Amino acid sequence: MIIGFAGDHAGFELKATALEYVGSMGYPCRDFGAYTAERSDYPDFAHPLARAIESEEVGWGIAFCGTGNGIGITLNRHRMIRAAICWMPEIARLSRAHNDANVLVLPARFITPDEMKAIVDVFLDTPFEGGRHLCRLEKMVVE
Repeated sequence: MIIGFAGDHAGFELKATALEYVGSMGYPCRDFGAYTAERSDYPDFAHPLARAIESEEVGWGIAFCGTGNGIGITLNRHRMIRAAICWMPEIARLSRAHNDANVLVLPARFITPDEMKAIVDVFLDTPFEGGRHLCRLEKMVVE
């Protein structure tokens, strides 16, 4: 499964660390930008990542901005995206197990590289539980 990455200038450094880390685990990675630490706008990178997930070019995403809120809101505007802002491993576990999140959103200004690695590990290793949670997913999409 290819993991897609996106983030603005605030997430640039942590995204670079995450790309290297996830790549070292054997996952193919695709970077949707930003490609420098110069000021940028997260929607410019969030929308291409979301479209790549929707078209199945990539399986999941990991996204970054200062708080995680802006890029998370942008990603969740897409019908097939379930982006979850996670700042600790337990939140990442629950976002996968209960919500089948397909994009991990990280608040780059509020977590360390070591915390990011722990959160990414849990997100990538946790399966969706299905069952009672499946009917909730079906209710999320607005027609």
